Amino acid sequence: MTRRDAALIGVVALAVVAGGCSQTGEGRTGAQDGRPAVAVDVAAVAPATLVQAVEVVGTLEPRFSAEVKSEFTGIVDEVYVTQWVKVERGTPLAKLDSREADAVLRAASATARQAEVAETRAQRELERAVKLRENGLLTQQGLDDARSAHDAAVSAAQAAQAELAAAEARHAKVVIRSPMTGTVALRGVSVGDRVENMGGGPMFRIVDNRVLDLTAVIASARSATVRVGQVLEFSVDAFPGRAFSGRITHINPAEDPVSRTVKVMAEVANPDGELRGGTFVKGRIRTGERAGVLQVPRVALLSWDVERNSGELFVVVDGVAARRTVKTGETVGEAVEVTQGVAAGEQVVTRGGFNLRDGDRVQVASRSGA
Repeated sequence: MTRRDAALIGVVALAVVAGGCSQTGEGRTGAQDGRPAVAVDVAAVAPATLVQAVEVVGTLEPRFSAEVKSEFTGIVDEVYVTQWVKVERGTPLAKLDSREADAVLRAASATARQAEVAETRAQRELERAVKLRENGLLTQQGLDDARSAHDAAVSAAQAAQAELAAAEARHAKVVIRSPMTGTVALRGVSVGDRVENMGGGPMFRIVDNRVLDLTAVIASARSATVRVGQVLEFSVDAFPGRAFSGRITHINPAEDPVSRTVKVMAEVANPDGELRGGTFVKGRIRTGERAGVLQVPRVALLSWDVERNSGELFVVVDGVAARRTVKTGETVGEAVEVTQGVAAGEQVVTRGGFNLRDGDRVQVASRSGA
């Protein structure tokens, strides 16, 4: 090889090295330009009215209910109702063995009649004594004795009447009646059962489901926004897809020191009786509204630090994906409020974002919210 040939080879080698260095310097841009466009779905950022709410869970209970027990010990002689039937106030539910009560009532009636006769006799004797005294045929002592006898007869008659009233009341309670209008939720006795004087389990349980109380718990940190009169919307598993509502009537002034929650109670009208006591519910208390709030779908967030109210997402600008850090606010359903980082009308990536890098070209496959 001649000196000239060696020099020529060296020049070519330098040119190749220089060309390689030039390509390496362009490396990242060149690689991106060579990548195919990534298919993504996007959604438009648009101002909306944000309904502020506090999420709750709770239980429905009838506002009015009663456990019916006997005021006297006895044997059940008859049962007039079954479970789940509607009853009015005063409807007979059952009857106890009344033989003893019948005898007591008959004895009290006889005693009252005897006392009434004695009172009438004492009244006639007093009138006779007064006339005799006026004619001087009776001493003052005799008149006073007649008056005393009359007063004693009157008192005896009153006592007998009181005993008769007590016997009548006792006899009336042999028949167990419903104390309220409602539905028989429990029948706890049968014919032949012995019931104790206000002891043991209830004979019947009557509930009125026309008005229910919804007792729910909320985090104490959110309790400041809850007020009496606010609407509580809720759902139950028995009626999927249906929404029910009530209004807050009471807020517990003290919070639970263990769970750091506060109990609230809402009144729920239930005229058709569809809802039942003991039902578990999930709901939200509407605490206010804000207009012109920018929101993005939750799925648009690639990362989300809830405590710091910060997240990241991709925005499509002129067909190129730009990674943004945004400030987040309240969450309602699948929408997240964005207070900083995006503007109204911009397109955020909702699907395909995890395949993107900042600066990648994108091809929009689907748009929503535009």
